[in-house]
Amino acid sequence: MKKITLGPMPYMSVMPTVLVGADVAGKPNYMVAAWATVACMAPPMVCVAINKGRYTWKGIEEHKTFSLNVPSVNQMIETDHCGIVTGAQQDKSGVFHSVYGILGTAPLAEECPVNIECRLFQAVDCGSHMLVIGEIAEIHANPSFITDGRPDIEKIQPLIYAQSTYYQVGKEAGKAFSSGREYQKK
Repeated sequence: MKKITLGPMPYMSVMPTVLVGADVAGKPNYMVAAWATVACMAPPMVCVAINKGRYTWKGIEEHKTFSLNVPSVNQMIETDHCGIVTGAQQDKSGVFHSVYGILGTAPLAEECPVNIECRLFQAVDCGSHMLVIGEIAEIHANPSFITDGRPDIEKIQPLIYAQSTYYQVGKEAGKAFSSGREYQKK
């Protein structure tokens, strides 16, 4: 099979859409990010890439805390709004109702099914973006989105981002760490 080259670019086929929360200038602020993932299992850490010029970055630098809030598809409009406007020019503190957990300075968007409260572990300057690594202090979840003590992706229906478009979770394709047992050497 012949493949074409596309050149280097920040591409992953799909990414989660999260709202990064930070207190900036005494108010909660949320920005949209899709470049977020798990960074470490023990201790539990997540990371998110944030443009150095983003207003939210100022709050993370100041307080050394932030949150990753997982919106559902029914929060697409509010979520996208937080990505269209900057907190430097428009107060976004009323878009979501903010509550605070154990850290006290990482705003949690109460309407989101899951909120990940983080202490800044490290920030790595990667060029245009800072790779912000956070140690998870606590995960807050709405009980109606939990199955067997874990967040349920089918109930949450998180926003998925791919190439400037939002998607939602589809049907299950198979079980990780077990489907491969059916592999037959060719």
